[in-house]
Amino acid sequence: MSRPHSHPPLWRRRAFLAAAGAAVCLTFLPLPAAAEPEDADEAIRNLFGDRPIREGKVTLKLPPIAENGNSVQLTVSVDSPMTEQDHVRKIAIISPRNPIPEIAIFNLGPYSGRAEVSTRVRLAGTQSLRVIAEMNDGSLWVGKASTYVTLAACIIG
Repeated sequence: MSRPHSHPPLWRRRAFLAAAGAAVCLTFLPLPAAAEPEDADEAIRNLFGDRPIREGKVTLKLPPIAENGNSVQLTVSVDSPMTEQDHVRKIAIISPRNPIPEIAIFNLGPYSGRAEVSTRVRLAGTQSLRVIAEMNDGSLWVGKASTYVTLAACIIG
């Protein structure tokens, strides 16, 4: 009669301690942002309602490759004469991957001079940004551009 094979108690304790240590380490690792494209759509509806959005008038310049997502330069320009009768009221930059989709919102008026803004933003990874421009007549226009981010920002943790 043979005895069933069993491990000594010391080996089982070490396996338990290794598994517990791995679980603790995984708890403290930063998690990537988990935003969905639907979050960006909801942000646009919250800002502008269900009004139709047409393509055109908005140009978004993004670098094709951003080495560091912590500081990505972008420039938005809107085709508008910026007069009392025809001007841009609002420019909203929306991200489908950042934890908070509304990256920036700029309010403009006829005395702004040009319908153009330049800034640096943090990006949570490779994505296609959308820029919505609201004109003084209430019409909405969209422009899009994509960038490949090699080192993502906006990591939760």
